[in-house]
Amino acid sequence: MFLDVVDLRSFYAQPLGLVTRRLLSRAIRARWQDARGSSILGLGYATPYLGNFREEGERTFAFMPGAQGVVKWPTSSPTLCSLVSETALPLRDAMIDRVLAVHALEMTPHAADMLHEVWRVLAPGGKLLLVVPNRGGPWARMDSTPFGQGQPFSRTQLVSLLREALFTPVGWHEALWMPPFSRKWLLRAAPAWERVGSALSLPFYGLHIVEATKQVWRPVQVKKTRELPVFAPGAAPA
Repeated sequence: MFLDVVDLRSFYAQPLGLVTRRLLSRAIRARWQDARGSSILGLGYATPYLGNFREEGERTFAFMPGAQGVVKWPTSSPTLCSLVSETALPLRDAMIDRVLAVHALEMTPHAADMLHEVWRVLAPGGKLLLVVPNRGGPWARMDSTPFGQGQPFSRTQLVSLLREALFTPVGWHEALWMPPFSRKWLLRAAPAWERVGSALSLPFYGLHIVEATKQVWRPVQVKKTRELPVFAPGAAPA
């Protein structure tokens, strides 16, 4: 079930949300270091992270699901955000180069349908970057943050879901090793948590960040073989 957009906006205005945004923005940029000339779609509530690509992408805009609600983005420029159904995106086939989905897959009750729709609007070889709560992490167990809502996923579950939607996972990243609490000393130490957790590959991270590419399956051409004549058995000579 989608959170209300007011609750999402409120979280990112709080100290914990501000630190989360900073850490997660670095992790997203690590996956997409160069997005110049790309058309980029943010799906779910991706606007806190989509701004990093506004000056870089050819077109950058956001879609927010109807069950969540929508806010104006960017706040001081003509709006680039629309309210849509996540399973029926108002776009032509194969017109988007990259999709960044945050607060989307774990929130929708139609995860498979949403991924199929993303596959439809992505160009061949287009990239999807999913930010999803880790099923085994502490952030998925604390409902005080948006990442504690909806359906968290394990890595195995994500791979299966992506492959069923004809996506090929090509890169993994983890984020948010810091505990999901707003204590000042924890927030100040957040970058250290990330460095230690990443260096030691600790298992209690909060988020999966998986990059996948659209797989276009080509039909196999079957060559027609020449039909050989079939001879009926003749009568034996007398």
